[in-house]
Amino acid sequence: MIIDEPFDAPAIIAAKRDRQALQDDEIDWVVDAFTRDVVAPEQMSALAMAILLNGMDRREIARWTAAMIASGERMDFSGLSRPTADKHSTGGVGDKITLPLAPLVAACGVAVPQLSGRGLGHTGGTLDKLESIPGWRADVSNEEMLAQLEDVGAVICAAGAGLAPADKKLYALRDVTGTVEAIPLIASSIMSKKIAEGTGALVLDVKVGSGAFMKTEADARELAETMVALGTDAGVRTVALLTGMSVPLGLTAGNALEVRESIEVLAGGGPDDVVQLTLALAREMLAAAGRDDVDPADALADGRAMDVWRRMIGAQGGDPDAALPTARETHVVTAETSGTVEQVEAMAVGLAAWRLGAGRSRPGEAVQAGAGVELHVRPGDEVSAGDPLLTLHTDTPERFGRALAALEGGLVVGTGSAPEQSVVIDRIG
Repeated sequence: MIIDEPFDAPAIIAAKRDRQALQDDEIDWVVDAFTRDVVAPEQMSALAMAILLNGMDRREIARWTAAMIASGERMDFSGLSRPTADKHSTGGVGDKITLPLAPLVAACGVAVPQLSGRGLGHTGGTLDKLESIPGWRADVSNEEMLAQLEDVGAVICAAGAGLAPADKKLYALRDVTGTVEAIPLIASSIMSKKIAEGTGALVLDVKVGSGAFMKTEADARELAETMVALGTDAGVRTVALLTGMSVPLGLTAGNALEVRESIEVLAGGGPDDVVQLTLALAREMLAAAGRDDVDPADALADGRAMDVWRRMIGAQGGDPDAALPTARETHVVTAETSGTVEQVEAMAVGLAAWRLGAGRSRPGEAVQAGAGVELHVRPGDEVSAGDPLLTLHTDTPERFGRALAALEGGLVVGTGSAPEQSVVIDRIG
């Protein structure tokens, strides 16, 4: 049976290619038709590239977001006994913040319904990281999610099939077609899921720098302002932090490696930058949920956040006491000369981790749980010739060559000084 469609994909692609604004009914149709498989993946790929190159105005972005939401269901957390707050990061290298943050905020009395995704390009995915924990599962039904939020206070899981299904399809397509960085598509992807999710408050961590999708502060600010406006208009208390991503967060990039570092933070240790950003975002989430009378640093210090972590992992089938996977092969990169570490470039480290097997190059591809990069130095450290700079981890040693190529020029040891690095650059909202 042939169904007469009101529009055709080539005409819409051509309109955006020629820098025209798409009309509301065109946007509604193309998102719905893509969800119904009437618009083919190659057609949506072409449209995504046209949007990347030519942009969208605020009306188009708002309508695209609404169409994404309309493609599925909406959740409701109003029946919970505590307020809700969520956080979303635009993605960076070594960005494991969600892992300690969700149980920390839950330990302070605010429920965290954290719908997370898999890796995009050179940036790691929260679900990929957590799946390195033996037994842990990302798929949780709506009923299980509500029960876990009431009982434990935090859940980190994949968005259900019924929540913005159009975005789920487009998210996977963007990852492999060079269109991840499109601001309209980033904003609508994030906000369609978060608005449909039904959280009462949302804190956005918008990364800026060489290892982020937004390389400049101006682009990051535009994205943050766009998302804050989308959330506010939808009735969600929304704030954004612009945070630095020219240097990897913490000392690891890779799935199990980052889980191990997150557990160190929950145990009261961990790298200073990871702890600082976790606490900054926790304070914003608590304030947005009306609990700014609580200091999250106390919940880290007294072990309450760790207790919630263990319960959260166990509730989703994981064993919090199980040994994490380790890669079968390692390769240590050492300093060729003595001096000061002037640069540890986030993009170089992210690409290396990706090439080692921590990320994927096509939809559905398996990732290696133990693959990644372990840093032994930070910018400003003094090293001697022969000192270890980083260790590469992988199950497939034939990957070392391409990973080392990605790192060329990314680690600089010289006689100068390292630039100052800000964890939080600005607050918007």
